[in-house]
Amino acid sequence: MILQFERILPSIPYILEGVQVTLFYTVTSLTLGFFLGIILAMMKVGSFKILQLFAQFYTSIFRGTPLLLQLTLIYFASPEITGYKISAWEAGVLAFSLNSGAYVSEIIRGGILAVDRGQTEAALSLGVSYFSMMKDIILPQAIKNILPALVNEAVNLLKESAMVSVIGGTDILKRANVVASEKYIYFEPLIVAGALYYVLVMILSSLAKILERKMARS
Repeated sequence: MILQFERILPSIPYILEGVQVTLFYTVTSLTLGFFLGIILAMMKVGSFKILQLFAQFYTSIFRGTPLLLQLTLIYFASPEITGYKISAWEAGVLAFSLNSGAYVSEIIRGGILAVDRGQTEAALSLGVSYFSMMKDIILPQAIKNILPALVNEAVNLLKESAMVSVIGGTDILKRANVVASEKYIYFEPLIVAGALYYVLVMILSSLAKILERKMARS
């Protein structure tokens, strides 16, 4: 088999434009999912039974069903219920954020439980409010401990963002498929897409290691 990368050279800039789309989905969904995960984690470790049950039910739903199913439900089925025609990028961000929130909540919950319980008891005995204790004492330590796990979640989200191509999102994979259908060759554009995802993951992993080393010295 003779590879014909020269045939897709004019289309490389078009595929590269998908990088910013992929990063947009990843960064936006990870940020929203992070804050959602903190809220859910605090519900799980709190003392209100109803909130605990809600957070556990939420997590079980989003961890127990495929992300592709969640994405297609939001994009294709939600307009039947809400009457609102949701766009591909709205559906993508919503699905990825809700899904990431479930996973991040478990990561943060583990980090919170790993912090010495004596610090919680000491803060409460000194009259520190629950919210202030979590914000200023417990969460900073928990996040430092779970940074590697959060990086893994970011890497997974970056790769899973390729699913948005199913509903028409113009990310890296979608653009590679467009080029493939136009040129009638599939191997070369998909190899380029794979290389771009690999480079992005390596850059993200390297940045995370640098941040991890800095936090370990602090």
